[in-house]
Amino acid sequence: MSARDLAAAAPPRIGLLDAGPLDAITDVAGVTVGHATLDDGAVQTGVTVIHPHALDPYRNKVPAGAAVINGFGKSVGLVQLEELGQLETPIALTNTFSVPAVAQAQIRDCVRANPETGRALPTVNPLVLECNDGFLNDIQRMAVGDDHYRAACESACAQVPQGAVGAGRGMSSFQLKGGIGTASRRVPLAGGHRTVGALVLANYGLLPNFVWGGAAIGATLADALEAEAEARAAAAGPEKGSIIMVLATDAPLDARQLARLARRAAAGLARTGSVYGHGSGDIAVAFSTAYTLPHLPEDAMPAVPLVHESLLDGLFQAAADSVEQAIVNALWHAETVTGRDGHRRQALRDLLARTG
Repeated sequence: MSARDLAAAAPPRIGLLDAGPLDAITDVAGVTVGHATLDDGAVQTGVTVIHPHALDPYRNKVPAGAAVINGFGKSVGLVQLEELGQLETPIALTNTFSVPAVAQAQIRDCVRANPETGRALPTVNPLVLECNDGFLNDIQRMAVGDDHYRAACESACAQVPQGAVGAGRGMSSFQLKGGIGTASRRVPLAGGHRTVGALVLANYGLLPNFVWGGAAIGATLADALEAEAEARAAAAGPEKGSIIMVLATDAPLDARQLARLARRAAAGLARTGSVYGHGSGDIAVAFSTAYTLPHLPEDAMPAVPLVHESLLDGLFQAAADSVEQAIVNALWHAETVTGRDGHRRQALRDLLARTG
């Protein structure tokens, strides 16, 4: 395949369900995504922020659930999310050592908007999820700070750049360049349609196991990378990567149902060749925008007709398909990046162009 042919090509199309108009998590109305990208020599990292709506999330919480598929991770906020079943900040993604800084930025944002937070009002539960980008990024510099979190929030919109952007800047997948990917699927439900959207931070996988839209191409690509000693050594060792998978839907689900939806992200992940290795942190969070939960006890709780359990299968299918498609899109859109100590991750498209 020539470089020109490859540039005109498209990634594999996953599943039979229709995508939304953007084929992104932002096809769920109200959801926006923003990035702040740090691209400076040994510093290859960033922040990605997912807003469930345009309101104050502390005062207008959304129902949410989580699934810890393999818990090798250093996230903040999952314990309270699992206990209370709600989000009260945007979802932030970053590198492992930047979790505390981004959590502090989320707390400061909440205090600015609600000055009595932690005093007359309850404390806020920041939610920051991470992957380790230390192969490309000098993670010890802890380069991400308040300004980067705010910049990501301010840039949030419906158009979602993918690949080596935001939190995905320094991430690797299958010894190739990983990063941010997104997708959506529409589900016929109760005489209409509902949307499930996914966004992933892909930083996992062993190249020989790689499955690309149902085709087991990993072993062939591993042969093509044989001259790259670091990639060859990594492919021979245990999996040490991670992936964060965020699902949004406009279907009216409660926290328990959303936890069930989050668990289906694992089906999409498995199709790409992941075995959720010992050192892999594989975490999914799902939330619904169909209603909000009030912060103050004097405000009435919503009375929402939820989706019946027997009708969830279409949403489960959409979750699996959109996660797999988001992973495919993350790899497809990524660019080749050279970072710390000359470490390099080749983009999948560059490798395909080289090998045909």
